[in-house]
Amino acid sequence: MGILLISEALKLAEERGLDLVCVAPRSIPPVCRILDYGKYKYELNKRDRESKKQQYISRLKEIKLKARIGEHDYQVKLRKAIEFLERGDKLRLTLTFRGREMIRQDLGRQMLERMIEDLKEYGHLEGNSRMMGRRLAVVLCPTHSHHRE
Repeated sequence: MGILLISEALKLAEERGLDLVCVAPRSIPPVCRILDYGKYKYELNKRDRESKKQQYISRLKEIKLKARIGEHDYQVKLRKAIEFLERGDKLRLTLTFRGREMIRQDLGRQMLERMIEDLKEYGHLEGNSRMMGRRLAVVLCPTHSHHRE
């Protein structure tokens, strides 16, 4: 409709039984539309809901390992780790040392490195491994090429 005075625009909106809604208040001159405000608000909320459906909230999942683990148990944990990374979750691998295993930390590190190597096409390392007491932990982030929802 072009540039109008506020009073003229309000009068036009009132004649049509609609509302005058300012959609771009920071522009010069401010952009306003004559429309049904309730319907406009409903459409905005509908658009927000649709965009939220498309989003996936990434969570931090944890898989606990031990330095001496059976091959079958390792494969089960590996499959679960792949599932988490493919879903888009971050993954913390925690290796716990029990008793005298603290003396042979190299075995635990080898186990963790094997798991990281087996998962390298699904996720990449975020930071370095950290020793926290009797636990050794690393965090893997999903690789975007395998991300699915």
